[in-house]
Amino acid sequence: MTLPTRMPRPRASRALPALAAALGLLALSTGCGTERAAPADARPASPEGRTLHATRIAHVTDAHQATGMTLLEGPVLNRAGDLYVVDVTAPPGAPKLLSVDVETGAHKGVYTDRTSAFTSAQISPRDGRVYLTDYGSGRIVSLAQDGSDPRVFFSGEVDGSVMNPDDIVFDDDGNLYISDLQGMRTGEAEGRVVRIDRDGRGSSVLADGLAHPNGVMFDPGLRGLWISELATDTVSYLLLDADRTTVKSRHEAIHVDGGLAQTDSIGVDAEGNLYQALHGRPAMAVFSEYGARLGTVEIPAKEAKGLESATNVAIAPGGRKAYMTVSGPSGGYVYAFTPLAKGIRLSNGG
Repeated sequence: MTLPTRMPRPRASRALPALAAALGLLALSTGCGTERAAPADARPASPEGRTLHATRIAHVTDAHQATGMTLLEGPVLNRAGDLYVVDVTAPPGAPKLLSVDVETGAHKGVYTDRTSAFTSAQISPRDGRVYLTDYGSGRIVSLAQDGSDPRVFFSGEVDGSVMNPDDIVFDDDGNLYISDLQGMRTGEAEGRVVRIDRDGRGSSVLADGLAHPNGVMFDPGLRGLWISELATDTVSYLLLDADRTTVKSRHEAIHVDGGLAQTDSIGVDAEGNLYQALHGRPAMAVFSEYGARLGTVEIPAKEAKGLESATNVAIAPGGRKAYMTVSGPSGGYVYAFTPLAKGIRLSNGG
């Protein structure tokens, strides 16, 4: 989920309109060239690598009259194989957490409330509940998988500031790691990565001074975190200590040549390959863990009109099926594609 400008922290009743207004600033326009194609044997290798073709499986939402838009995020599969997604800009009363049958495309609302603006969903390996990041209030909310029993897992300040939480990932013990879009002032790097203990009682800032951190994801060995920084089109790597409570080192690992597009959420597969979602283009860039551009996930050109961004991905653990959330003025959709390697627990959303 991408937010390019700083917003005053809204009261709960104003959180959604403020969020929708900020998201509206992200509309980007692109054009198509008309150059004559060179003979096949004369074309250079594509700098974007191989094409991974994505197929539409579900039309989940349309633009809401109240907010003027829709934005699907946070895909995560439950054990039954249903895909949860959140609609960031859903107005009060409209479904904010939905489930999608990936075989039929049928979908239904699972949870709603009047104030939240959920930007991500993830399932805890500790208790099996669905955890949601609420950008507007800074809370982390958890639910039973059927949408019942909502609880506030965490709220309040972290190191003196309330979060603007975006994406979330769990380690194997159930501790949470969150990208915090703190600040969001143009030209300033005020974002953070926050760690919250699995019982919700302790929190700390692992890293700060980040340029609008959006995606957060462990590598398969849980040695460190990949962080996509929206404002710089950069993927950074944070090497953690054995307890995953301290950053041992930090460096800019991958620079994404996105043009008008910017780095959104990030995923990983069993081989450590990175799937970098693109805001401003309905596609994902795929890299090796050493930064080589391996490929690009593309939707069919005839379906691209009215779709502006690919926001996130979930790869089925143990399988070769990936599900990508894509949104724009024409609505919110789920697309499926075959990833380069099998999924693992960590690949299941973020």
